[in-house]
Amino acid sequence: MKSITLDELAAMREDYSKDAKARVVRNALTKNDINTISRSFEAENRNPNIFTIDLKTMSATAQMQSGRCWIFSSLNVMREIIAKKYGIREFELSQNFVAFYDKLEKANWFMECILCELDAPLSSEKNRFILETAVGDGGQWNMLVSLVKKYGIAPKTAMGETYQSSHTRGMNGILNKRLRKFAVDVHEAHNAGKDEEIPAIKEACLTEIYSLIASCFGLPPQKFTFEYYDKDGKAHAEYDITPLEFYEKYLGVDLEQYISVINGPTADKPYHKTFTVEYLGNVVDGSPVKLLNVPMEELKKAIIDTLKDGEPVWFGCDCGKDGDRETGLWDDTQYAFEETFDMNLAMTKAQMLDARQSAMNHAMVITGVNLADDKPTRWKIENSWGDKPGNKGYFIASDTWFDQYVYVAAINVKYLSEESKAALTEEPAVLSPWDPFGTLAD
Repeated sequence: MKSITLDELAAMREDYSKDAKARVVRNALTKNDINTISRSFEAENRNPNIFTIDLKTMSATAQMQSGRCWIFSSLNVMREIIAKKYGIREFELSQNFVAFYDKLEKANWFMECILCELDAPLSSEKNRFILETAVGDGGQWNMLVSLVKKYGIAPKTAMGETYQSSHTRGMNGILNKRLRKFAVDVHEAHNAGKDEEIPAIKEACLTEIYSLIASCFGLPPQKFTFEYYDKDGKAHAEYDITPLEFYEKYLGVDLEQYISVINGPTADKPYHKTFTVEYLGNVVDGSPVKLLNVPMEELKKAIIDTLKDGEPVWFGCDCGKDGDRETGLWDDTQYAFEETFDMNLAMTKAQMLDARQSAMNHAMVITGVNLADDKPTRWKIENSWGDKPGNKGYFIASDTWFDQYVYVAAINVKYLSEESKAALTEEPAVLSPWDPFGTLAD
């Protein structure tokens, strides 16, 4: 390893001091945000809020101070299907209902993963990963499918938000401390040759965690009344319906037909192959995570075909790159950081994935696209950050940003190519737990 020498430091200081542009930038940054002085306002002009395909969807929802974007966005897709079928003007599905069972199932998943690694010390690579990630708010499409198929869905009127469901940090801290204590307890029992004590240790932990979640989120309804106005203003009501009955009757869609299609152009992930990620999931007896990798043009075509049929699309992306929350624009050309600081920042999508510069961290809904000569130029995005940011909670993504930072979409199998359908019959390759496509949208 080579240290920085004093001569090198002196040379860098002298070069910087002679740079008039650097002095201007330094002075500007004393009073301005780094994005402000690097902003290219032409990007906003290139992306007007106009789309050749523009689905008329409902008001934006708000996940508040929680990482439940994948739940909000998934349920926003489902509510549009329900609303279209029954002529409902405006409503929400209960995000809190799904989040309750997600937290409980994730706690059980964590404990089962720990039990799978009992013969390895807590300091092992996999145990360290399990312990560090523990249980958070985030998730992926397959995890949502597992929850809905097991527990159903409910309207928000049946189980509304609580302060804790909208502000999850405090509860998550308590939950994860208890789970890490479980990991310590079962390892000590195993190392002492007392494996017969482990089931009781797990049962006690799961019972305590259920109580914690119920106190924070409330008890999910076993039955409820569903009431709504149709487009003509007529009131409707159905009484004593269970969440599973509601899912089967009002949604009536086989969610297993929606495939997690990814675009991962790295050398270890050939196109038209399927993958799964070790220790990624939430429901032990649920749908396993299965990712189909395709070229971006194929993914875009499937999304556009879905939009043409009047259905919005759930997707996951890296929302932290090149975005402006106030204007509601994601565009990889709107910040000229390379020119501002005279730096070489260029990386391909594959390089960013391999170098951990980018990965999926947020899920939203695609509700429109602008086509010029049948090619997309920009995309309309329904977010779950409330109705204040962007265009009443809706955002715009340039097509070049889409290429760089969109990683996955839930696509009905009927929109896939024959080559992709054939790939779904193959056994998926198993990726390491820390693969970039194992990250959760939150």
